[in-house]
Amino acid sequence: MRWLVVGGNGMLGTDLRAALVRAGEDVVAPDRRALDVTDAAAVRSAVQDVDLVVNCAAFTAVDAAETEEPAAFAVNATAPALLARAAAAAGARLVHVSTDYVFAGDGTRPYDEDDDVAPRSAYGRTKAAGEWAVLAASRDHLVVRTAWLYGAHGPCFPRTIARVARERGAVSVVDDQVGQPTWTVDLADLVLRLVAARAPGGVYHGTATGAVSWFGFARAVVAAAGLDPETVSPTTSADFARPAPRPAYSVLGHGRLEAAGVAPVGRWAERWAAAAPSVLAG
Repeated sequence: MRWLVVGGNGMLGTDLRAALVRAGEDVVAPDRRALDVTDAAAVRSAVQDVDLVVNCAAFTAVDAAETEEPAAFAVNATAPALLARAAAAAGARLVHVSTDYVFAGDGTRPYDEDDDVAPRSAYGRTKAAGEWAVLAASRDHLVVRTAWLYGAHGPCFPRTIARVARERGAVSVVDDQVGQPTWTVDLADLVLRLVAARAPGGVYHGTATGAVSWFGFARAVVAAAGLDPETVSPTTSADFARPAPRPAYSVLGHGRLEAAGVAPVGRWAERWAAAAPSVLAG
């Protein structure tokens, strides 16, 4: 099959391209200069003669989106709409990567795929709009929500925490936000497995299983970096205020994956242990 990976030079896109090459697939991954995802004509041209389109491109500057919502909307909502319509018209399937930020983050149990979205930030609103546009364009398209993504090919929480702990000897991390740290390599693998399984169109959750706070994850990161976990101290979201509200609870359920016969990603701690050498080496 011939794949078009949009955002193929980013943290997730780089690992997805590598996974596709290993699988012997034909991959096209134009950079921003070669493909303007907000240009309808350019998008229509790009999706011709491909079987699968994976949209990894996103405006992910969560705080900046609060004051630059039109720019975030263009990338997170308009571009997916154009890709979804063009792919459907060309007979291609779209896999669109979304986020836990579409939920309010005030839950007490893992969010199901069909739970109501209630974003509390500009970033979340624009990503929710993108989901709607993709699903409206074709019943065959897939939306894969992920969260707390990290990898070896871009800035991410583990690399930042390890650097700060090493440079300063101490770091404070919020302990009242809970989620599922997810390795880009694992998400790339999940995308391939979803497509190979011919999973029905709709929403799926692409996160590791289990749950941990940012504080707990930071301690695991610092330990993997060969430093003392006691250098990490807990703090609260109130003491670490940011322009955009963060979800307090970002745990996603995987019922739809299981119903489709596709195994979810393994437990976050085990996957971090596998990922740490490559992620922290960068």
